[in-house]
Formats: sequence, structure tokens, C-alpha cells
Amino acid sequence: MFGFFPLILSAFLLGLGFYLLLQVLARKKPANLPRGSMGWPLFGETLGFLKPHSSNSMGSFLQEHCSRYGRVFKSHLFGSPTIVSCDHELNMVVLQNEEKLFKVSYPKAMHGILGKFSLLIVSGDVHKKLRNIGVSFITSSKSNPEFLDCVEKMTISMMNSWKNCKEIGFYKEVKKFTLNLMVKHLLSIEPEEPLAFKILEDFLTYMKGFVSLPVYLPGTPYASAVKARARLSATVREIIKERRKEQLGLVKGDFLDAILSKENLSDEKTVSIVLDMLLAGYETTATLMALIVYFLSLYPNVLAHLKQEHNAIRKNKENGESLNWEDYQKMEFTCNVIYESLRCGNVVKFVHRVALQDVKFKGYFIPSGWKILPVLTAVHFDPSLHENPMEFNPWRWTDKATSKKVMPFGGGPRLCPGADLAKVEIAFFLHHLVLNYRWKTMADDSPLAYPYVEFRRGLLLEIEPIQAKAGKIET
Repeated sequence: MFGFFPLILSAFLLGLGFYLLLQVLARKKPANLPRGSMGWPLFGETLGFLKPHSSNSMGSFLQEHCSRYGRVFKSHLFGSPTIVSCDHELNMVVLQNEEKLFKVSYPKAMHGILGKFSLLIVSGDVHKKLRNIGVSFITSSKSNPEFLDCVEKMTISMMNSWKNCKEIGFYKEVKKFTLNLMVKHLLSIEPEEPLAFKILEDFLTYMKGFVSLPVYLPGTPYASAVKARARLSATVREIIKERRKEQLGLVKGDFLDAILSKENLSDEKTVSIVLDMLLAGYETTATLMALIVYFLSLYPNVLAHLKQEHNAIRKNKENGESLNWEDYQKMEFTCNVIYESLRCGNVVKFVHRVALQDVKFKGYFIPSGWKILPVLTAVHFDPSLHENPMEFNPWRWTDKATSKKVMPFGGGPRLCPGADLAKVEIAFFLHHLVLNYRWKTMADDSPLAYPYVEFRRGLLLEIEPIQAKAGKIET
């Protein structure tokens, strides 16, 4: 037991020496390096930066640092000297100059959990090719009648399962909904199949470790997540093997068939992009749906206006006719609610980048090799950009200029490729939810940023059907 002490002491002294060297080097930089604090030796200010706080706020760390140092400040985060940007203009410069002035730079621990070909990590031609595959499929899918019909049927099925419930854990329910939808759309696996349950189970383990302390020891969430990712990879590889046994070409017409029939990719890259699409379509979409339901419970005037829009759409349908692309295009206020929930709820708090060269901006100096974290949350609550920024107000989106001051989907060449698909799914889900159910949230069940968004009690809802015919949700 005591034999480990010299090793721990040596590691600490090495880290301290490295930190002090960084401090010396930092002092040699020009005086116009942004003001700030490098925090504690070795750990810097990472723990303070990641301290949980209400997701519909900046959090005390950013508030205090912006107040003391300004909207751009220096720090030491994730093991590196860092510039933190809460400035909208600088954030746009960083995101728009991908691989010119800045490049993606996620912590090494995330590489082990995402895989070396993840869209979050790769850059250059590899990123461009893999992203284009996803964008092409999403563009053709979002208005496809078969996809829209699938979304609506899964929505109705889920809501019918609630008919005898007085309470539901909404966040867990919509996670199951979004993953089942993506598994069906990408791999043609039905929700009731045993393989779908296996994928869901592994994804839940995967997500718990995705944002955990990166310690690879048996039993830790991180180690369990790495193993879950390996099992997910093996599952997709087996599906690929079976598809190739059948024949090449559009056998099922899903995302995997589109890749296998048109793209010359290695199995490793194919597996990676399938898992990336599952991850993006599952976690972030479910989180946004939960945030919308949370905000609607707090703002009855918004909910009433949303119901009015969907009642008008439903009245124009005959004999339970299904929703279609033209109906979605009429859901203007619904889209405003989605965007405002993104602005206030902040599914993604910040992104990781590193400076490829010395950069000067607004009199600030950003040294080559330093990390820079564009903080999206801070921009969303900037009173110089948004009137009454803490207020949930979807009507602000009637001014088209608002969209230029908000970046919930990132920006530049890494703009979220699945944004449009997610909006369609959420809009159809909301259509049936607001017309068929009323709900209440618990007073203490608010969204927290860890920095990922979670709810204190899983967004537990008291739920009650508004109307039903033959015990079923109206369609």
C-alpha cells in the first residue's frame, strides 16, 4: 500500500513542475494576453468550470470570471492553458476558421471513448467526407413520407402506453423514443426486437461514461463506457456482415444500406459514422425534448399559443389523416419554441478548439498551441444581444436577426448535420403531446448542467389525458 506513495508524490511533483513551466512561458507572452487566473497547480480551474449549475443560466464560474476579467479571459482547463470566450464575435471567428486559425481539440480521454474516426475528433478530408455522408442522408430523409410516418407512429405508440399512468419519468421515456427511432431509421431494427434492447442498454452505459472522470479502472463509468462502445461496434459490424451476405444494394433503404451501396469506406469508418449518428440523434434530441416540456410547464401562455397552432393543423386533417411535410412547414411557432428552448436550456455548453497560430482579436492575443473554449451558453444569456435574456420568450424569434445571435448547433464546417431532422421529430412529437395531454413538473425537478444536461428527478411528470377515443391517442 505504502509503495504507491513515492509514485503519487513523483507524479504530483512532475505535474507541478510542468504547471510552473507553463506559468513561466505564459509570462513571456505579450501583455495583451487576456486577463484571468490559472488556478491551482495541475488541476487549474477545471473543477470550478465544470461545477454543476442550472442549465438555464451561465453558472457562478462564468458569471464571476466575466465580471472580474471581461467576456474573454485566460484560465487553465482540462490540463492546458486556455482562453475562454463568452464573446459572440470571437466565437464566430473560432468556429468559422476551422483548420485555418483553429482546429478541434477534445481531451485525449474522449478519443478512447469515441473512437479515432468520430466526427467530433477527425478533421480535414476525413471529416468532410464522413460529414457529407450524414448530411446527404439527413437531407433526403427529413421530408420523406416513410420517415415522417415512422416518427408519428412511434409517437402515438409511446403516448398510448401512458394512458393509465399518473406519473412518468419523461426524460427516460424520450431517450427510449429517440434511440428506437434512430435504430429503426439507421439500421431497420424494430423497437420490440431483442437487439434494440441490447443497443439501448449499451448506449445508456456509454453515455454515463461519456462525461465521467476519465479513469480506466475496472468498474468505473469510463471503463464501462469504453467496453460498451466496443460492444456497440461489434453489434454494428455483425449487422454489416449480414447485409453483405444478402447482397449489395438498397436492401432495406436505411442509412447503413446507403453507406454500403454508395460509399467506399472501411468497416471501422462505417461503424464510427453509424454510432455518431445514433449518438447525435439519441442524446441531444431527447435532452431538447425534455427541456421543451419543462419550459412549457412554466409558461402556460406559450403552451396555449402552441396548442392553438396545432389545433389549426389538426382541424384541416380529415379522418385521422397523418401529418406530412406541408404540416411541418406550418409549425412556425413550434420551431420558435424549439429554438428558444435551445437558447435557454443549452444542450451544448461549450466546444473544444486549439489555436494553430498566434491570433490577435479585439486587442487580445491568443497564443499558438493554447486551447480556446467558445462558450455558447454565455452568448445565449448576453443582455447586449438579447432583451431580457433570462426570460423564455419564443416570440423573440419572429425577428429573424435573433438567429444570428444564437449558435445552439455550433457553426462553421462542424455545424450539427442532424439539426433539421431533430426539429421535425420534435415538432411531430409536440403536436400529439399538446393536443392529448396536460402535465405538471415537480417544483425541485429543474435542468442542471454537469456540463451535460440532467434533471434532478429525471423530469418526473404528473400526467393526464385531455381526450381519448376508444382508449387511444387521437391521430
